[in-house]
Amino acid sequence: MCDHDTDWLSLRPVEPTPAQCCGSGCTPCVYDLYEAQLELWEKAKERQDPNLLTKSKVQSHNLPLSSETFTEFTLCLVEQETDDTNRYRFQLPPGAGLGLKLGQHLVLRGTVNGLEIQRAYTPISAIDVTGYFEVLIKIYEHGLMSQCIKCWRPGASIAWRGPFGGFSYTPNKYGELLMLCSGTGIAPMLPILTHVTDSEDDETFITLIVCTRTFKNLYMKSFLKEQARYWNVRTFYVLSQEQSLENLPLSYRENSKLGRIDSAFLAMVLETCRRKPYTLLCGSASFTEDMTDLLTQQGQDHRSVFSF
Repeated sequence: MCDHDTDWLSLRPVEPTPAQCCGSGCTPCVYDLYEAQLELWEKAKERQDPNLLTKSKVQSHNLPLSSETFTEFTLCLVEQETDDTNRYRFQLPPGAGLGLKLGQHLVLRGTVNGLEIQRAYTPISAIDVTGYFEVLIKIYEHGLMSQCIKCWRPGASIAWRGPFGGFSYTPNKYGELLMLCSGTGIAPMLPILTHVTDSEDDETFITLIVCTRTFKNLYMKSFLKEQARYWNVRTFYVLSQEQSLENLPLSYRENSKLGRIDSAFLAMVLETCRRKPYTLLCGSASFTEDMTDLLTQQGQDHRSVFSF
């Protein structure tokens, strides 16, 4: 089909701006998608067939969740976790799940003052949950995406694409998982923790170390306390700005440390691991770098460390 009157320039895909890249190493990245769209546009232009572009869009939108195109989900619940962090629940059809693998994240799209931005978030809900999924999001005073998220209200339609990444895991694959996380870096740890404790056949030990500023800033307290009751789970809290353990509830004092993770503390943890640990890291770039250095100092093989 030929259409020499088609305005091909208006149909040409727009190159992404740096703000549209979430920076998490997703595959495909928005720049990969742009190159693919540009190639399709050039092919359609060469054949003088704009229907090629339309067909591609229709096929993409038929996917419930796609790494290449955004799907809108309805926000159904917002619950405050701390002063600056909330849990956001998104509705799925009854009996339907996202079909994620452990450790996979999604990319959120938002618009602020006409500028499209994208950021990556890992759902904290169990990978086999149906009817909804949840994400934990910290609101930054001057964050671009935070300005968009502040306006969210239940009933809003929010665009996501994915999934990306993931942590390859099968029950009893590792003797013990050592989870080191800081702030919202706890997000990918939660589905893994749930996955282990929900399985009667999985006898993997878990040592979870959660780093945060103060006890008040600790996320998911009730969930973590519940998980710590399992025979194969132990949890430590490292509080960098808490002044005294006496300020903590009695049940937290014994397994909490003031300050930061140091060589002595990490050595104690490693020495008391019940089996040879495989380490999972998630936090800021500086946190991941510091933890990697400390693990190396303690003789941990880099092949036994995974960073989200």
